[in-house]
Amino acid sequence: MADEAMNDAREEGSRGGLKSAIGSTGRRVKGRGARDDASMDVDDRYSGSNGVFATLESSTGSGPARSIEGWIIIVTGVNEEAQEDDVHEAFAEFGEIKNLHLNLDRRTGFVKGYALIEYETFQEAQAAIEAMNGKQLLQSTLSVDWAFSRGGSGASSKRDRTSRRR
Repeated sequence: MADEAMNDAREEGSRGGLKSAIGSTGRRVKGRGARDDASMDVDDRYSGSNGVFATLESSTGSGPARSIEGWIIIVTGVNEEAQEDDVHEAFAEFGEIKNLHLNLDRRTGFVKGYALIEYETFQEAQAAIEAMNGKQLLQSTLSVDWAFSRGGSGASSKRDRTSRRR
């Protein structure tokens, strides 16, 4: 019986009427997907600059990938007692840090051992990677690399990451 009501509703909907799933009440269905209006063009949904979305440059090859706002590096081997100021002071000399994430373990309250640092320009991030990779910060040796990279062979970066997992 319920299947017949659903089929009736589908048939009525295909003839252009906006009926509910019950079909017998004659209610108008509101919301997304209520009608299949083929005359509506996708571009009509966005007027003015509302339909213009931020995109990243698509380039082929391997190497670091830019985020929407900047270049993000990952710092591993951060001492569990390090503070955000310690990491910021160590990396601020290479350029303006737009964002710094130093995640904490919920149970212990100590640093999890890594930080994400975002720079405005590629040159600043590259200088930080080259200068700080292998350096000491609070008696811990840091490993610094790009947080995100484009596809490609990635053989060298994959080899580097597996050697750090000890």
